[in-house]
Amino acid sequence: MKKNTKEQKINAFLLVFLIVIGILSIIIGMILGKNILKFLNEPNTLENILKENYNNIANEKEYSDELFGKYYKKAEELLNTMTLEEKVGQMFLVRYPYKGVINEIITHNPGGYTLYGKDFDAKTKTSMIEELKNCQKNSKINLFLAVDEEGGTVTRVSSHKAFRDSKFLSPQRLYARGQLELILQDSKEKSELLKSIGLNMNLAPVADVSTTKTDFIYDRSFGKGAEETSEFISALIESMNESEMISSMKHFPGHGNNIDTHKNAIIDERPYETFETSDFLPFKAGIDAKAPTILISHNVVKCMDEQNPASLSKRIHRILREDLGFSGIILTDDLAMLDIYGLDEGTAVQAVLAGNDLIMTSDFVKQKQEVIAAVYSGEISQDYINEAVRRILACKYAYKIIE
Repeated sequence: MKKNTKEQKINAFLLVFLIVIGILSIIIGMILGKNILKFLNEPNTLENILKENYNNIANEKEYSDELFGKYYKKAEELLNTMTLEEKVGQMFLVRYPYKGVINEIITHNPGGYTLYGKDFDAKTKTSMIEELKNCQKNSKINLFLAVDEEGGTVTRVSSHKAFRDSKFLSPQRLYARGQLELILQDSKEKSELLKSIGLNMNLAPVADVSTTKTDFIYDRSFGKGAEETSEFISALIESMNESEMISSMKHFPGHGNNIDTHKNAIIDERPYETFETSDFLPFKAGIDAKAPTILISHNVVKCMDEQNPASLSKRIHRILREDLGFSGIILTDDLAMLDIYGLDEGTAVQAVLAGNDLIMTSDFVKQKQEVIAAVYSGEISQDYINEAVRRILACKYAYKIIE
């Protein structure tokens, strides 16, 4: 009798289990059937899903070809949390202020700062480390912290005994003493010194081709022809990438034999062929070596754009993007230098419209507000702001400035 009772319980349990399974099967079947009918009755639904997947794959492939493409997804996630004000702030590389830097960081969210020689006066290495750490600590998104440490005549850090016993030598002098091998040793030491202080961006190397000693740019250049300068640039970019130091080739499209752009309005009369066969070659070599940023000069290059300085020229930016294939960050030289051309109003807006990602400025707050106003008015596309900032954030991820 007990055995029969036990069997009855088992049979009852199995019956309930089968009923539950049957009900679930009916529900699942109804859901699937409804979706199948939806696809049959609405063929566009399936078409749209397939199209969306195709577009996602295509976009991923397109981005994977770009320099920072592998970091775009992370950058996009961060970008989606940012306000317009924060995005536009990221697009400015600001002259380091004499005072009030922490308040400026908290209030206005700059993308980074450029430090000059005076910013290291009366500082020790320890005090500078703490100062820059404090800047990063108070920034919502970690900053680019940049200097010009080219070696030779431009040495913002090593010209101070507190940071190095002697100034870094110019590429020409290093090459004369020990060829390319010594230049690369020097590059490694330079990057290590800058990183030890808290700097993460060196506005170097000079990629301008100059072989005439009377040229303004000669002492800062490699001092050799296009082919040898290209080899120098390629090796140096690779070295700086190995050291995880952001480089910035300058001054695109090439300074040539022109006078000092800091003191004069430069009108470059050279033919386009000269750029194709000479000036562009070191920049292309650096691009192939995965240079992260390129700095644009303020020279007016008539064969490319008779009206605008290079930094404000859409055509010159298209040449860099499309003809030379550069997908990294394009940045301006300091916009304050455009005063020489009588341009002092609206230059930041013009710089964005020309295609720059990062704007070097000595008038940050005013110019940031001008760009924001231009976005609200529709003069600047918010899509372009997103594109530029995504590139900036991706670069910061790539060089471990943000993680």
